[in-house]
Amino acid sequence: MPLLCNYYLTYRCNAECKFCDIWKKPSIYASLPDIQQNLTDLKRLGVQFVDFTGGEPLLHKDLPEILSFAKQLGFFTSITTNTLLYPKQAAKLTGKVDLLHFSLDSIVPEKHDEIRGVSCFSKLLESIAVAKSLGEQPDILFTVQESNYKELPEVYETICRPNKLALIINPIFEYGEFFSAESTDAMFRYMLKFARRHHGTYLNSAFIKLRRDGGNNISAPVCKAVSEVIVISPYNEMILPCYHAAQKQIPIDGKLYELRHSDLVKKEIARQGRYDFCAGCTVNCYFEPSFARSMNRYTMVSIPAKIRYGSYKLFRQKLFLKVVKTKVMSFRSTHYTFSKSSK
Repeated sequence: MPLLCNYYLTYRCNAECKFCDIWKKPSIYASLPDIQQNLTDLKRLGVQFVDFTGGEPLLHKDLPEILSFAKQLGFFTSITTNTLLYPKQAAKLTGKVDLLHFSLDSIVPEKHDEIRGVSCFSKLLESIAVAKSLGEQPDILFTVQESNYKELPEVYETICRPNKLALIINPIFEYGEFFSAESTDAMFRYMLKFARRHHGTYLNSAFIKLRRDGGNNISAPVCKAVSEVIVISPYNEMILPCYHAAQKQIPIDGKLYELRHSDLVKKEIARQGRYDFCAGCTVNCYFEPSFARSMNRYTMVSIPAKIRYGSYKLFRQKLFLKVVKTKVMSFRSTHYTFSKSSK
């Protein structure tokens, strides 16, 4: 039973981040009827979390309606945004996003804007103020590179702590020009020490262990990108084995439930993490659910950070109220679906 859906609403983006190339792709916007049909099937498949992503998800004109539909079905929802559009759209999104992430790459405005390829630091600060005024509790998603990891204390003290926001420390997963072998472990030690000493921060230590171990081992893979994650493109395709490899784009055509039970998907599950291109992979968005739903050498390492983050969100920020509401909606949706299918 898959845990998560990464739903790409569009590949379009209004930023041009140096560490991401998705904004270079031509793209349509996912159609609302397709999204609603797929969400209904995702519910039948047992998916619990839907991450509406992109590109920049706030570019999709139907996003408020999409989120409302997802919440009616009882999904936990998440969105990560560069915040350029958030102030104008915030009121329509309020109460519909369980995990709202604002991207930050540097505490220095000019440096942040340079990494993002557009001027957006001021929008981040404005978005925090707007979100708080509406009762929202966004997380600050800080993507860590060699050039910015020592900014963590200032990010925490000037943005997160005063606003009582969680800080997600997100190690970049494309090394290349960003890290040198000599500096990587020093950076990892710095990040781990910082996260342990500061309340309201989230750094999955298993991500660091995976990187120190050289990433995914295709002889004994820990990746569960196919069994635990469903990836859907703006073109209404199921992407296999994952977005980053994208060896197959299977048209869904209203048959997502059937596709997930097909021999094709069963074969992909058997091969997940074993392809040559899977060697050394450290893509966070697939290993997070992989660690959560299977017992391996990384599972226990990941638990303390999850407990800390969960308790902070649930009790300090009172996310438990949203959790209860989502569970009630999920029960009602399941009961309604069962009643319809029984007639």
